[in-house]
Amino acid sequence: MPKQDRSRATRQRLLEAAVACLAEHGWAGSTVAAVAERAGVSRGAAQHHFPTREDLFTAAVEYVAEERSTALRDLFPGGPADRRAVVTALVDLYTGPLFRAALHLWVAASNEDQLRARVTELEARVGRETHRIAVDLLGADESRPGARETVQGFLDMARGLGLANLLTDDTARRARVVAQWADLLDESLR
Repeated sequence: MPKQDRSRATRQRLLEAAVACLAEHGWAGSTVAAVAERAGVSRGAAQHHFPTREDLFTAAVEYVAEERSTALRDLFPGGPADRRAVVTALVDLYTGPLFRAALHLWVAASNEDQLRARVTELEARVGRETHRIAVDLLGADESRPGARETVQGFLDMARGLGLANLLTDDTARRARVVAQWADLLDESLR
């Protein structure tokens, strides 16, 4: 394997390990050394790719968010699809390990000035991309009054469902809420 490919593979392993570590252990329990060990690389190799802890974890959340966006678009290659399936897929974004990892990063950023600016900028980018995907997949016409706010309100609600799911398994209630939101979006985005 050429050196460049090995470097790319190492970087990817580090990013995936960082998200898993953050999701499982939170900010306090997620160190560069712990991530390097989980990825099967030396701490020096990790620091070669990511000079600081902040570099590693913000890059990790960004990487997985990009992967998640690609996977979401790949679920619906024909564009706008059945709203219930789209609503379910979008809500699922907020119930997995990426959301848990991102949440730990947000909490850490709320207390650490050095991290706050980076996380705020990252979340703005991720939020814009998620909104764009939602608009496309829901077939929303944002030139219509209220359509943009309807999609954003739905995404905010989905984030809230993800928060509720952190403490208890909220699957049954979430399924009912998803069904209701799919119906509401059908009505309001026609």
